[in-house]
Amino acid sequence: MEDGLAPPADRMKKMRARRRALGLRELRLVVPDARSKIVRRRIAKQVARLEPSREREALAWIEAVSEFDADETR
Repeated sequence: MEDGLAPPADRMKKMRARRRALGLRELRLVVPDARSKIVRRRIAKQVARLEPSREREALAWIEAVSEFDADETR
């Protein structure tokens, strides 16, 4: 234990325990790296294949069911 600190694994274990006590749970996400040229090319190909009319239809549905677009005040 250098500098009075516990090893990193112990600190993480204690931090997770504190969060669990607060009702929180750790969640890890693994997502494509948008900085990668390969990933950007793959996304560009997928976007190029989208049909604008179907995308408009999907967006219209999302807006219709979205709570954020509700007229009433919360």
